[in-house]
Amino acid sequence: MFRRNRADREFREAQRAGQAVLAMHTELPLPDCPGSRAAPAPAAPESTVVPDFLPADFRAPSRQDVSGFMMRWDLPLVIDGEVHQCHCGAYRNWIVFNMRDDSVWLRCEAGHEAKESRLDTAWYNRNSGPVDHFHPTLDEGLRHLGH
Repeated sequence: MFRRNRADREFREAQRAGQAVLAMHTELPLPDCPGSRAAPAPAAPESTVVPDFLPADFRAPSRQDVSGFMMRWDLPLVIDGEVHQCHCGAYRNWIVFNMRDDSVWLRCEAGHEAKESRLDTAWYNRNSGPVDHFHPTLDEGLRHLGH
């Protein structure tokens, strides 16, 4: 019991000492700092200003720079509790497009495309992975995704 009281007392004393040290250093300049009244350091030679941003070749395009995003959806696409089916009968292996205007389009393997109003950009962002390639044309993107 006495050991615990002594340990608590020592801990409180250490806390008070630490707070006193912190309170001493709240004034600027520090009163006991030997270099506080010394002559200012010589100015560094003038250097060139380096821009903060990456060169244009290394920057990823922003959402406004691309027409849209696309991803594969190989499983059956369930929307509002029912499996979505194309008019040609396809119900899997979709390409999902998220366009710049926040609309979502679906494309089946046969090439039929339809706007899906029940899906939105939030759904696309939740279900898509990171962007791994940027393609200059739609055909190149489809070829990359296997369509």
